[in-house]
Amino acid sequence: MAKNKKRKIHTNHAEHRKPARPPQRKDVAKSKSSAKHQSAKPAKASQQHQQPTIPFLAEDRILLIGEGDFSFSRSIVAEHGCCDITATCYDSQEELFEKYKPQAESHVQYLEEEGQKVLYSVDATKLDKNKQLSKAVAEDGKFNVILFNFPHVGGKSTDVNRQVRFNQELLVKFFQTAQGLLVVSGSNEEEKGTIVVTLFEGEPYTLWNVRDLARHAGLEVVRSFKFLAEAYPGYEHVRTLGNLVGGGGWKGEDREARSYVFRMKGGGGDGGANEKPKTQGEMQKEMERQRRERLGAGDKRKRAKDVDSSSDEE
Repeated sequence: MAKNKKRKIHTNHAEHRKPARPPQRKDVAKSKSSAKHQSAKPAKASQQHQQPTIPFLAEDRILLIGEGDFSFSRSIVAEHGCCDITATCYDSQEELFEKYKPQAESHVQYLEEEGQKVLYSVDATKLDKNKQLSKAVAEDGKFNVILFNFPHVGGKSTDVNRQVRFNQELLVKFFQTAQGLLVVSGSNEEEKGTIVVTLFEGEPYTLWNVRDLARHAGLEVVRSFKFLAEAYPGYEHVRTLGNLVGGGGWKGEDREARSYVFRMKGGGGDGGANEKPKTQGEMQKEMERQRRERLGAGDKRKRAKDVDSSSDEE
């Protein structure tokens, strides 16, 4: 059982299954020690080829929220040996296959053939009310890891404050409704379930203040790390709007991105364990305060410089 293991990250609900491959959790810290006595130039080169951090184990029970064409879900099953995943998307099956034609249907077929669950029409802001997820938890238990890659409300807008506000609201409700689906262990803090959110680096994403949103929702920050798309062979970042007409062009997986790992407070992260979660009203006031601060800063520079034309065209 788990108590006999020398190192345990998450509570194991899938020990009776044998993953296709052994658990993989590679840490950047290992590459740092190996480059300690190298000169500045080789050290810089080694950082460019650093080992990726994988925020889950092969045997973890994993819930994926807001999948695009399901290429990420397929990759963690095929390449990382994950054997107990529930992959969800906001679109209906018909909308999904139309937006991400033809690859989505192929990815979904692969997942289902591997015995994984695929759920459609799952709203990230109402996870606690989703009957499909409630049934999945009742049948197989809660999740060790809930992963939301590149959340975005979609659409194209040059109004930075509007986009920031809408995406903050998305994340707040996601954090609040996801917690009830997480494994909670009373004895070992490292066995608590984790929530992983991945965002692009730079504005407007840094304006979302994801760490603060999570803290106010009752979570603490465990760590963050650089997201490396190459760690997931076959994964391709797709837009919320769907495939680009004619293909090619924008490649989201080539952009700098960062993953943030959270868990419920009390686990020794860097968010105060005694801080109470804020109410919805308090969260709205906090986001309004941040909005006013951004407007003040906007008076000192051109608004157009705040917008990366590719970053907000999701």
